[in-house]
Order: sequence, then C-alpha cells, then structure tokens
Amino acid sequence: MQPGVMDVFQQDLVMLALPLFIAALVIERIWAFKRHPEVYEQRDFWTSMGVMLLTVVVDLLPKLLGIWLMFVAYAYSPFKDLVTATWPFWLLLFLLDDFTYYWFHRGNHEVRLMWAGHVSHHNSQYYNLGTALRQGVGERVIKYLFWCPLAFLGFHPLMIVIMMSISLIYQYWLHTQAVARLPGWIEAVFNTPSHHRVHHGSNVRYLDRNHAATLIIWDRLFGTFSEESDEEPVVYGLTRNIETHNVFRVSFDEYRALWRDMKRAPRLGDKLRYIFMAPGWSHDGPDKRSNTLRQARAAKP
Repeated sequence: MQPGVMDVFQQDLVMLALPLFIAALVIERIWAFKRHPEVYEQRDFWTSMGVMLLTVVVDLLPKLLGIWLMFVAYAYSPFKDLVTATWPFWLLLFLLDDFTYYWFHRGNHEVRLMWAGHVSHHNSQYYNLGTALRQGVGERVIKYLFWCPLAFLGFHPLMIVIMMSISLIYQYWLHTQAVARLPGWIEAVFNTPSHHRVHHGSNVRYLDRNHAATLIIWDRLFGTFSEESDEEPVVYGLTRNIETHNVFRVSFDEYRALWRDMKRAPRLGDKLRYIFMAPGWSHDGPDKRSNTLRQARAAKP
C-alpha cells in the first residue's frame, strides 16, 4: 500500500533527530561556558527557541499542502514507473535535492520578499547551535513548492521528504564556532562550519555567500563562494541589526519594512522592484545590495 499525504507528513526525520540536536546543544553550551562565553547570550538564545516554536506552528499547514502538491505532481509524472527506491536513484535525488536547496536558499537572499521570510535565521548577532534552530518563519509558506518538480520527475514524495530531512539534519552541525577548518578535500566539496560561518557574516565580503546545504560545489560553480579569512573575522548578524528580542518582531518585522518601502515608491514598477529585487535596493537612495557594496569596495584604491 502506497503511503498517503499524512503518512509522508509524519516521516520527517528531523523530529527523530531532536534528541541529538539537544545533546549537541548542551555540549556546545558547556564548551562555550568554559572557554568562549561570548558565543552565547541568554536573551538571544531564548529568542531563538521562541522562533523555533513559532516555526513549528507556521510550518504545519504549508508542509501538508506542499506534500499534497507533490502527490499531484507525482501522479502526473511520466517517469514515476522508472524511478525506484534503489541506491542510484537515492544518489540522484540527493544531488537534485541539494541543487534545489541551493537555488531556494539563494533566492531567500536575492529576492526581498523571500528575504523577509528568511531573515529571522540571520538576525541573531550570535552564532551557535541555538541559531541553527532559529529558522526562517515566513519562508515555510512557499518552501515546499520548490521541491514539487522533483515529484514530477518521478520521485515519490516520501523519498523527497526523507531527503529534505537528511539535508536539514546535516545543516544543523554547521552552525558552530567550536569546529575550525576541516581537511582541504572536505572543505573543497562539502559545506562545513567554516563555509557556513561566512554565510552568516555581515561583512561586505561575506554577504550573500555560501548558500549550500551539503555540497559547496554549487557555490563554487555559480560564483557565490567565499572562503573564511583569518584576516577578516566574521561579524555575525545583519548590516543593520535589529534591537529587539520580541519573537514576532524578529520573525516578521522585515515584512513591515518591505511594506513601508513599497508605500514610499510612487511608481508601480518601483513597488514591484522592492518585492523582487535583492535587499538593499532603493528607488530614491543609495544602492546597498551586496554585490553593489562589494564592487564599490573593490574599486577603492
């Protein structure tokens, strides 16, 4: 009997990994308490926990709907009888899932509306395993739509959800300062804590870089890779940090900022640009998009 929508919905391995997440978090907090107390800040940590709980609630309906759409796409797939749950197809699915995540994540940084749903994962000025649980709340509404094409390619929704879970579990350990650089061949192929520290940096050289899930090769191929530099330590947070620990403001304030910018723009075209252009674009002010800032920095003598 083929699993249905609810059966697949319940196959999220992240919940099974939760005890490991908590154990790793406790170990890191002990390490930080003894050696690097600056890694954690109590109010920020509990804000991250609040955002995590809010994400769990917000995620329920979009995930259910997304899995249902996967079943619809799978039903119309001309390839579903060709794809089986054997290791060559699991390997292919791993690559396709990782590729899909790269573009979804990159979109979260390069489209202002998507950034508004993702920013809560970045607006902490601390980098630790608690930050890993501080997921983008609004992004959950559209996330699963990006994986529906994989179902049309013939992959069963159960396989897709399992692979998405494995990817998310892998990404958890990247959010730590306790692990330095790994051997060169690992850094060349895989996403690592060093690479992901760059992703959470507000330094101009690090902005909107290293969008990978498991394989860093996509960033290397598509020009979004930056290496962590000892000469320029990562400064965590946003280019303009928030001054609140209110869970709802942390999660949704960027939507309000986007709306304010749209109201200021007199022309419809500019209103739409605020939605679809990268964060930092302005119709009447300096262009503060990350690529523009990098170009300006490179042009300085």
